[in-house]
Amino acid sequence: MSTEVDNTPGPVVKRVPSKKRPRDSLCNLIQANKRTSVLNGQALTNTESSSIPLTQIMTQESRVTEQCYSDSEDLFDGYDSIINDSAFLAKLEDMEQKVENDNVGFDPRPLKDFTKQSCGDDLTDSILAEDFPDTLLRGLPSSQLAFQQDVTNPQRQPGLGMKITSTPDVKHPKLTDIPTHNNTKPARKARRSMADQLKKAMLENAGSSSRVSKTALQKEAVMTEELSVAMQTIESASMDGDLGPFFGLPSKVKDLIMRLKGVQDLYEWQKACLDLDSVKQRKNLIYSLPTSGGKTLVAEILIFKEILCRKKDAVLILPYVALVQEKVRGLASFGLELDFMVEEYAGSKGKFPPVKRRHKNSLYITTIEKGHSLVNSLIETHRLENIGLVVVDELHMLGDGSRGAILEMTLAKVLYINKSMQIIGMSATLGNIGDLQKFLKAENYTSDFRPVELKEYVKMGDSIYVVEPKEEQCFRLSRHLAFKYSSGMQKMDPDRIIALVTEVIPQQSCLIFCATKKNCENVASMICKYLLKDFLKHREEQKATLLSELRNVGNGSLCPVLQKIIPYGLAYHHSGLTSDERRLVEEAYSSGVLCLLTCTSTLAAGINLPARRVILRSPYVATEFLKRSQYKQMVGRAGRAGIDSVGESILIIQDKDKDMVKKLVSAPMEKCYSNLLHDGNKGLLSLILSLIGLNITQTVEQVLDFMSGTLLSVQETQSCLQKSLKELTEESIGILKEKGLVENSSRPSTEPCLQVTRLGRATYKGSVDLSYCDVLYRDLCKGLEGLLLNSFLHLVYLVTPYDMVSQCKPDWMLYFTQFAKLSPSEQKMAATIGVPESFLARKAAGQSVRKNVDVLVVNRLYLALVLYSLLRESNLWSISDRFQMTRGFVQTLLSSASAFCSCVLHFTEELEEFWAYKALLTELTRRLTYCVQMELIPLMEVAGVMELRAKQLYNAGFRTLAHLANADPNVLIKKVDNLFKKQAHQIVASAKMLLQEKAEALQEEFEDLLMLPVDLPSV
Repeated sequence: MSTEVDNTPGPVVKRVPSKKRPRDSLCNLIQANKRTSVLNGQALTNTESSSIPLTQIMTQESRVTEQCYSDSEDLFDGYDSIINDSAFLAKLEDMEQKVENDNVGFDPRPLKDFTKQSCGDDLTDSILAEDFPDTLLRGLPSSQLAFQQDVTNPQRQPGLGMKITSTPDVKHPKLTDIPTHNNTKPARKARRSMADQLKKAMLENAGSSSRVSKTALQKEAVMTEELSVAMQTIESASMDGDLGPFFGLPSKVKDLIMRLKGVQDLYEWQKACLDLDSVKQRKNLIYSLPTSGGKTLVAEILIFKEILCRKKDAVLILPYVALVQEKVRGLASFGLELDFMVEEYAGSKGKFPPVKRRHKNSLYITTIEKGHSLVNSLIETHRLENIGLVVVDELHMLGDGSRGAILEMTLAKVLYINKSMQIIGMSATLGNIGDLQKFLKAENYTSDFRPVELKEYVKMGDSIYVVEPKEEQCFRLSRHLAFKYSSGMQKMDPDRIIALVTEVIPQQSCLIFCATKKNCENVASMICKYLLKDFLKHREEQKATLLSELRNVGNGSLCPVLQKIIPYGLAYHHSGLTSDERRLVEEAYSSGVLCLLTCTSTLAAGINLPARRVILRSPYVATEFLKRSQYKQMVGRAGRAGIDSVGESILIIQDKDKDMVKKLVSAPMEKCYSNLLHDGNKGLLSLILSLIGLNITQTVEQVLDFMSGTLLSVQETQSCLQKSLKELTEESIGILKEKGLVENSSRPSTEPCLQVTRLGRATYKGSVDLSYCDVLYRDLCKGLEGLLLNSFLHLVYLVTPYDMVSQCKPDWMLYFTQFAKLSPSEQKMAATIGVPESFLARKAAGQSVRKNVDVLVVNRLYLALVLYSLLRESNLWSISDRFQMTRGFVQTLLSSASAFCSCVLHFTEELEEFWAYKALLTELTRRLTYCVQMELIPLMEVAGVMELRAKQLYNAGFRTLAHLANADPNVLIKKVDNLFKKQAHQIVASAKMLLQEKAEALQEEFEDLLMLPVDLPSV
């Protein structure tokens, strides 16, 4: 971390030493608000004076020793002492004398507080003390409260073991007889001066023993003062005020970043970005840097500042579920240390609307889809103003199909409703960043900084060329490969991949991006055939452990390709792996156990796994030529900060692709365009539906006004070629009316208003695709006619995602075999939805089928059988083998089904006729989310704990969330195999955060129940 501090002036809490405090005025002394001196039952209170921190009072109490003080001793130990303040004492004597003169011949005291007569003191109290009421005891120190109670309850005997001190026994005075009341006026006794009385009160306070530990009281007092000082600082500061030297944050944040992230110092661009006027003034900002430039840390610092300084919630939007889970694990420790909640919104996780917290702020880490639902729920409950900051990672995803449309909807709503909310966008370098700036009303910060220098090369034949985009030829010869190939090797490896990788592995790391999943496995297998046997000895034990763990997550099964290549330090990484397998491979690569990964382009957009050298097997992704942004994302993985001084990327090309590659490496970055019109205007239709449903807009004119603030409006001339945005908007409203999702309001109004129908409300609240909302409604209605409850199959069919049906091509013989194993009631259910046994028998026999059958229903039931088998057996490997599907596809189907089940649940909650589905789908969502034995579910709720890890923890004795939250990370490391220190700390921190989140949700619910209704009728 940076050793420099922010010198920007901010509110400072200054502590003045007591010895230097001026004493030339009365106000410098009377700072003790509600500081009450109690003498023999009389309360002396100044209710109009200003407050003094509690620690000053408690500190003085702790300093009192058990001995009598002489009159010359300073009972406040040099802090606001009155003993040597002659000016104040003189004023006090004059005031007392004046009051006594005014009351000559009149005794203002009725006979009260007889205990004053029994203290063995012939002097009466100062007349000034009589004018203060006895009842104002608020704010008394503990010693004075104890003294007051003992004086007013004289019959109480000293407790056993009471410590005898050298101070006068004022707590247990010898009682005298109570004088009878008569009309005889008692003789006036000499009065004690006010100064003497104050001294006496302090002696008595010092002599009273508190029943509460003074150490505990001191700690409580210090904490109270610190909180008070912090709150006063926040209140006195402006809305963007500072709390400390680290870019407005306390130094503790800097220390945490250093300890938890290992970041010793910020890069210069990070410091410059955080010191921008736009950041300090909370303006919207887009900052663009190359991959691995450190963009995320800047966003996290701004999030901390929003939560800690402005006491507002924040939202962090990430593109993928894996990134959300990784970030939740990483920031949970910060949340525990800095006292804020970290909440996960991904897949089926996340509560809508979120729990309303009175005492803590929250950071919502969410995917694009869940982020949109989160914002909708906050708008509906009028709580969007609680969000102070929205951070979007990979802002260029605005141009990514339907997901880009959802992101644009989210940001447009935030901009329209909450003008004070700050939006921070992190983006790759774009060709039309100005359009995004105009859309977000944001400023832009751009840098070409990379922590490690990147050198780009291309390889043709045996020659390697340096990429120089500014030169006319674009490529300059660098060197020739010297690796000797046999004739057999040349046939197996015509692209000289073995020569390129053996230059860096096993001591350094390498990534090879391949065009297809199958190509990843083939390239890894080919390399192993020609590697030396010495590669087998490199970290041999760790590789054997990795194989054992992979076998465990597969319930005894292990991919034969991985079994062959891992001993050489190689592995493949693509969507065909399960999430458990991907996590194990990623951890092994990051720790150096694996030195080479063959992977698809999806790795470049996901978890950050840098390498010394990155090789692009070809300039294609599947059959499509690389885009400039894809190329930059892949080569951006080259170079490991803090390890390498330089990173290398090598693109393997053929002569036929040379010209296209020249354009690729020298072309400007692609432009980002709105996707609201993607796939038949789906985004525009969904946006308008939610605008009307949330009452953001109620008329056509208001809808048009909203649309003028979208990215589509900014790019209208490029995107709306055939019709204007106004025409498209009006046309979309008409389509929504035809679908029965929107209708004209029946309420009297000067102009026609729009409102959503019941189906429309259920559609936008469930985030259901408009293409399937009517189909889903019909399926659910039909399901109610004969819902099968003795099996999960019918419910699983109803939540099988429609959009995955097209990816399924059933094996008819296998389909018929699995169908035949169903119970009679399950087969009857299948026939009811439109898949009779006779149809499958004919298809399995290869016969023609005359009867028309809905292919969508048939294929959907086939996927439902896969999910149903998985729920019953929870063995992903055996299910993928049985249905001849890749295990990665089966897991993708499972995660998609759990997310869609959550959507269907919210859909049914808005329609009364579907009341029966609520309880059923709630439990099904939970089962689909984890798909493990019930006892493992509490552990798998913790971010980053997969099935294998959950089993290890359970077998080690950590069987509940409470066990995990209270575990010692060092004990976890010893009891759980292959658990690294960082992972153990993250698991414990995530468990603590989740446990705290659940406990506080219950506390909030409890407080809501006890809260007095604001609309309670009164007389």
